[in-house]
Amino acid sequence: MWRTIKPYVISIAIALGVGGLSALLTRNSMQIYADIVQPPLAPPPILFPIVWTVLFILMGVSAAIVYVNRRRDLPAAQSALTFYAMSLIVNFTWSLIFFRFRAFLFAFLWLLFLLYLIIRTILGYRKISRVAAYLQIPYAVWVSFAGYLNLAIWFLNR
Repeated sequence: MWRTIKPYVISIAIALGVGGLSALLTRNSMQIYADIVQPPLAPPPILFPIVWTVLFILMGVSAAIVYVNRRRDLPAAQSALTFYAMSLIVNFTWSLIFFRFRAFLFAFLWLLFLLYLIIRTILGYRKISRVAAYLQIPYAVWVSFAGYLNLAIWFLNR
């Protein structure tokens, strides 16, 4: 049984670890969200850790599905998992850019790059497992919404 769930446990732990480390490094800068002019549709701050936890779990599950089924198309799986790993790094870095450095416009451009990586991950995952690809769609939608928030924050707080 452990052999079956091990890739999922490890993959979810990696994703949650990246998210947790990012939150830890920016925790003293999170007050900025309360101090800036908020755009319409801005959710309450409590929603962010809940949504991100769910998304990181979905990311971990989908990456594990691709890893477990990598023999279906090894080059496609390796490429997709590389895009996924890059997206984790870019996601991690976005929090620092936005919260720590308050570089709102650059953070928005960084989010566009993140969205590109997510889309490439979805397309790569789709070659291995449609379920894995579908599990990434909420991530793409949330990052798109975050892009709206980020750009509006830049515009309203220049």
